[in-house]
Amino acid sequence: MTWWGWIIGGAVLLGAELAAVDAQFYLVLVGTAAIVVGLLALAVPALGPGAQWAAFGVLSIVAMVGFRARVYRYLRGHPPEVATGPAGGRLVLPSALAPGDSCQVEFNGTFWTARNDGDAPIPAGGHVRVTKVHGLTLSVRPDG
Repeated sequence: MTWWGWIIGGAVLLGAELAAVDAQFYLVLVGTAAIVVGLLALAVPALGPGAQWAAFGVLSIVAMVGFRARVYRYLRGHPPEVATGPAGGRLVLPSALAPGDSCQVEFNGTFWTARNDGDAPIPAGGHVRVTKVHGLTLSVRPDG
């Protein structure tokens, strides 16, 4: 491939990542590798197509493995913490619960077993907070 073909291909990949596709910097790094190979082919005209493709493959892999995660974290930061499951959620108990007792509750459209994880009894209709999840059992404590 000609040197200008590598540079145009790299520019298209860079433009696609920056303008249209959010590929988490994969296209940026592959596009940069293509531009570097184009500049290398311009500097060393005797470099054959096989050597160009090999250099492109090696540069792409090294860039993705060595730099992508660091560059992504630097530019985008850490993704926000996603709350999974019902831990931290609030609900109302349908029946009274003594310490260590359990009952069935509906939480977010699903039926769970709620277990009083505190030292005090919780009255029927009491507001509780989910402290832990053990399989299908919610450990709850009075919300207050």
